[in-house]
Amino acid sequence: MGKQSTIEKDIFLPLLATVKKANLLNETELYLQLAMNGEPIDYVPGQFVEVSLAGIGEAPVTITSSPTFKDGFELVVRKVGNVTNAIHKLQTGDKLGIRGPFGKGVYPVEESKGRDIVFICGGIGLVPQRSFINYVLDNRDDYEDVTILLGTKCQSQRFFIDELQSWSKRNDIQFLETVDQGDDCWNGNVGVVTTLIPKIETKLKSAVILICGPPIMYKFVLMALKEYDLSRENIYLNLERRMKCGVGKCGHCQINRCYVCMDGPVFRYSDLATMPEAI
Repeated sequence: MGKQSTIEKDIFLPLLATVKKANLLNETELYLQLAMNGEPIDYVPGQFVEVSLAGIGEAPVTITSSPTFKDGFELVVRKVGNVTNAIHKLQTGDKLGIRGPFGKGVYPVEESKGRDIVFICGGIGLVPQRSFINYVLDNRDDYEDVTILLGTKCQSQRFFIDELQSWSKRNDIQFLETVDQGDDCWNGNVGVVTTLIPKIETKLKSAVILICGPPIMYKFVLMALKEYDLSRENIYLNLERRMKCGVGKCGHCQINRCYVCMDGPVFRYSDLATMPEAI
């Protein structure tokens, strides 16, 4: 009985973290670099934390930094409601609560070693993928060809600009970017992210393919990949958008008998075959 109480306390009791950096990336995305007031958290790419502010509430946010990041950990918070609006007002030195990390379904870090990897990111979907992308880049010799496809609605919504530029200059990865709506200041590809798929240089059939973005994107990316007769075993989808409490209590993320916060948020596509409502 005492052991059960200890476990529940660890799950439900937020620990304090301090804001080391807080920068707006665009109109809706806030970058936070956090340090725990005590032991640092141990996480793997794909996991998330519950971020809370006393008297306001909490929200699940996926960790965007790689486990190789040595100075705390990083989050990107989109302003969409009361909690995230309050988080956007935080400044350097402010405190907030952190529960987690949570998530058993994570990116296939070990399984992908020695294989080609393709990241397909749509807008805010870059945030969770970035954790694994930077882990791969920090352990580049462990992986074969690496391809990153990024689609954003328009140029003003792009973020991590300096990082994207550094990726585009690397000769050991293929980085392709597009925007849905072009303008006079954009010289790159114009169109949805699926227009980049035919330009992939790696062998798709043998690659690990990781997809994250807005709900509508999944449908069309999967349709585009279907033309290549790929195994669903090699495709992974991040369903983080469905989460709420992080511990399977609220039911917000329930899909049949599955809880995204407990069993995900990253799922192998073959495991979702009997749950079409998931995507």
